[in-house]
Amino acid sequence: MDTMNRTVTLTDDTGAPLGEMEIIAAHTNGGTLHRAISVYVFDASKTMLLLQQRSEEKLLFAGIWANTCCSHPFPGEGAKAAGERRLMEEMNFGCSLTEGPAFVYRADDPHGKGTEHEYDIILTGVSDPTMPIEPNPKEVADWKWVEISELLTDMKENPELYAPWFHLGLPKALSSISHE
Repeated sequence: MDTMNRTVTLTDDTGAPLGEMEIIAAHTNGGTLHRAISVYVFDASKTMLLLQQRSEEKLLFAGIWANTCCSHPFPGEGAKAAGERRLMEEMNFGCSLTEGPAFVYRADDPHGKGTEHEYDIILTGVSDPTMPIEPNPKEVADWKWVEISELLTDMKENPELYAPWFHLGLPKALSSISHE
């Protein structure tokens, strides 16, 4: 988690802003609902998805597999701009992103380090799986391109390996790209 005295935008269940809160405070004491983004980068055929394994340095859900990248927009920053910024900061590449649906979820870290309670905006993009990727090791422990059919099977067989927001967001991202 990016924690340099940052604030996040608190929201209601519709995503309407309600103010700001320091990022660590928003993730402790049961979590306070705030705005987040989840980026899903597919190959051109939209049959593969780029996944990241969250770094062990992450405060919440360390070592868990998730979508291409996640974060929180800065107050006043749009979701698309935040996604493109974080894609470069975490995965060290860029691509154009399209804003998709949003959803609310709440999940406690399996190691008791806090709570995610987020109004999560899905962003999708397309990139070339043959391009070199050199992610930031403070953010990403590992990464891989995965066939979506194989991913869905593995997520059913090994749900604990994947972030809770990823279980909820992936079907929405897949539906979003099928309408592009």
